Amino acid sequence: MSDLLKKIEREALELTQQERAFLADRLLSSLDGAALNDIDSAWIAEAERRYQEYKDGKKEGIPAQDVFDEADRILK
Repeated sequence: MSDLLKKIEREALELTQQERAFLADRLLSSLDGAALNDIDSAWIAEAERRYQEYKDGKKEGIPAQDVFDEADRILK
């Protein structure tokens, strides 16, 4: 890893969570569309698989508030 890349990484990790998310989105958006299409396709397939499990009664839903509470706990 170049010194410049190490410096950018170090500085990026000092950003707020919201700033890092924005930066990550900008960086991912700058990648070749084909690479993003593969990633998007994989996430869509995973979401569809999970939804089908839910519809088939194999998985129970989780209340949104529980999800948000858990996310807050993890991020703190």
